Amino acid sequence: MNEQVITLAAVCQAAHWVQKLARNGQVNEDELAMLLQSVMETSPENTLAVYGGDVANLKTGLKTLIDHLGNDNQQKDPELTRYVVSLLGLERRLMKKSKALNELGDRIQQSQRQLTHYEITSDTLTSSLASIYSDVISPLGAPIQVAGNPEFLKQPANQHKIRALLLAGIRSAVLWRQVGGKRRSIIFSRAKIVATAQHLLNSI
Repeated sequence: MNEQVITLAAVCQAAHWVQKLARNGQVNEDELAMLLQSVMETSPENTLAVYGGDVANLKTGLKTLIDHLGNDNQQKDPELTRYVVSLLGLERRLMKKSKALNELGDRIQQSQRQLTHYEITSDTLTSSLASIYSDVISPLGAPIQVAGNPEFLKQPANQHKIRALLLAGIRSAVLWRQVGGKRRSIIFSRAKIVATAQHLLNSI
């Protein structure tokens, strides 16, 4: 359950920063770097290693998860929920398309090679990861419609970061399913998920 909550929190964290970038052009650079780096971690020692080995890196995602699955209706944001549900839906489509999976693996390897020359949050790598999302993930189903302030949405740098974050969300959705996550468990095991997320948050 810990691993399922960690990976689901990461999906929520990616969605959180997609929304913040779209609405006001803001993103926490450390969390952006951690989420983009998670795409590159294709042979991790364990689940937490994908996220820098520290549950504190997922504090934003854990809080978002608790807010949206907990019983406090004040905190729920239907737009953010839509992003998370859409990411989980795209992951399901991806896993049924072996050609897309192979292309995704090849393209991530290319980006991994770029990491030797560029920072993970550099324009070069964010645009590289964004293009992977656009070319491989977007065609799989109805594209995720990101709503926000046109002033920020039309800036290429923000567009690249948003798409790269959506790719990071897909990465965590894949991992969530690999550690036993199921969509029905979000409904039927909600209390257990929230309690586990709260326990992890308290441990930070």
